[in-house]
Amino acid sequence: MSHPAAAVLESALRARKLDRTLTTALQPGKGDGLVAPTGATALDAVLHGGLPRGELSEVAGAPSSGRTTLLLQVMAAATHRGEIAALVDTFDRLDLGSIVAAGIDLDRLLWIRGEASSPPDRAIERALKALNLVLQSGGFGVAAIDLADAPSSALSRLPFTTWMRVQRTIEGSETACLIVGPHPIARSAGGVTLSLGGASRWAGDADRSRRIAGLDVTVRVVSPRRRVEGEVAVAAEFA
Repeated sequence: MSHPAAAVLESALRARKLDRTLTTALQPGKGDGLVAPTGATALDAVLHGGLPRGELSEVAGAPSSGRTTLLLQVMAAATHRGEIAALVDTFDRLDLGSIVAAGIDLDRLLWIRGEASSPPDRAIERALKALNLVLQSGGFGVAAIDLADAPSSALSRLPFTTWMRVQRTIEGSETACLIVGPHPIARSAGGVTLSLGGASRWAGDADRSRRIAGLDVTVRVVSPRRRVEGEVAVAAEFA
């Protein structure tokens, strides 16, 4: 008998016409070699093309450092290449407006929303189960789990073997798996860690008319095995 959670995911995939990912890999020509370009030219240059496929990578930074902006950029780039992307939104913090504004093709996005009211440990547990089901189904160009709002205390209680299992699941696949968190969590030897620092730019003079106009993000890239080291500035403009 199949697991109830697996049945729910399969049903959701079929409803979005993404059920081919259950049994097939990316179509020939859809992938970009061994990497998944982020869509940010300067960052891809430092990464030698993009995020490594078949590896677990991380985006880490404090609130307002540009974590979500970069995540959406990566997923937009994937869907523009004709790939299918999956996002596990652990605490249901992302909004549809941000997804649309980032230019993500909604027909190629599987958005798994958690419950904001759940206790952190429970929410993280459910999100990890959803991520594993996605990775086991195969065929995704990019799969991400958003743990940016998870308390550090809850993340510290996760066994390190959690990430070893994730890595084993995607090893040799064409999926670039991405963790978004407040600090490096998995520290995968084969993936990359993007440590972010950001500063907001504001427009308007008066307090009541002041609005955010953009974000200047500094990305420090670390990768033990691939020996990719560097720092790059990425600017995001808001309409």
